[in-house]
Amino acid sequence: MSAQREGTPFAPPGGSEGVCLGARREGAQAIALASPTHWARELLARERTLAIFGALMLLAMVPALLALGLDDRSLRGVNVWVKPLKFMAALALFSFTTAWFVGLIRPAERSSRLVRAIVGIVVATGTLEVGYITLQAALGQASHYNFSSPLSIALYSAMGLAALLLTTTQAMLAWAVARHGRDDLHPTWRLAVVLGLAMTFLLGAGAGGALGSMQPPAGTGLPWVGWHLAGGDLRPAHFLGLHAHQLIPLAGLGLMAWMPARSRVALVLLALAYTALWALAMQRGLDGAVLTVPLTR
Repeated sequence: MSAQREGTPFAPPGGSEGVCLGARREGAQAIALASPTHWARELLARERTLAIFGALMLLAMVPALLALGLDDRSLRGVNVWVKPLKFMAALALFSFTTAWFVGLIRPAERSSRLVRAIVGIVVATGTLEVGYITLQAALGQASHYNFSSPLSIALYSAMGLAALLLTTTQAMLAWAVARHGRDDLHPTWRLAVVLGLAMTFLLGAGAGGALGSMQPPAGTGLPWVGWHLAGGDLRPAHFLGLHAHQLIPLAGLGLMAWMPARSRVALVLLALAYTALWALAMQRGLDGAVLTVPLTR
C-alpha cells in the first residue's frame, strides 16, 4: 500500500506535505515530534474560525479559574465556577476536533454553505451556552434545571436547543467527509471519522436529551468529572456519546497500525462494542434517575 494512501491522518489539509511512510509509524511520530506550535498552525490552516474560537474558550478558563479560587459559593455541593470551566474546556476540544476534521474535506468544498453553516452553528450555540452558564455562575444561580421563573425556563429550553444544534453539526460534517473527503484519505481513516462524527450526533444527542430532563444526584461524585456511578446519573453516557468523534477515530488510527489488513472490520466491531458500552451507561443512568420538569399550576 502506498505512502500516500496510508499516511494521511496527520497530513496537512492539502495532503501533499509531511506524509510519512505509513500509518504504522506516522501516528506515533506525529504525536511525539509535533510541537504545540505545529498543532496550532495546522488547526488554523484547516479551519481558522473554529481554531480561534477554541483558543478563546481556553483563554476564558483563566478568569474562571481565578474565580474558582476566590469565590466559595456553591450549588448542590459544587462550586459555582466548576460548570463554566467544564463547558469551556469541552467546547474548546469540540471546536478543535471539528476544525481538524474540516481539513479532511477537499479544499474546494471547505468554503461551501454546509461548512459555513457548521462553523456558524458551533460558534453561535457555543457562545450562547458558555455565556449563559457563566452569567448564572456569577449570579450564584443554577443554569441547568432552573425552573424558578418563566424566563429561566425559556433560557434553559434555549440551551437544550443549542446543544442539539451543536451535536447536529457533527452529522453534517460526517456527511461532508463521506461525500467530499480528500482523495488521499485512507479508507479506514475516513470510515473512523465518519463513524465517530455520526455516533457523536446519535449517542450524544440521545443521552443529552434524556439528561436535560433528569437531574444528576447532588454532591461532588468522582474527582474531576463529578459523576455518580451508583445509578441515576446520565453524564457518563453523555460523555461517551459526545466524545465518540475523538475516541473512534483514535481507535481507527491504532487499528490501521496494528492490523492494517483487517482494520475496517475491526473498526466496525469496535464501534458496535462502544455503542453497547454507551447503552449500558444509559441503562445505569436511567436506573434511579429522577424526572425533573417545570412545575405548572
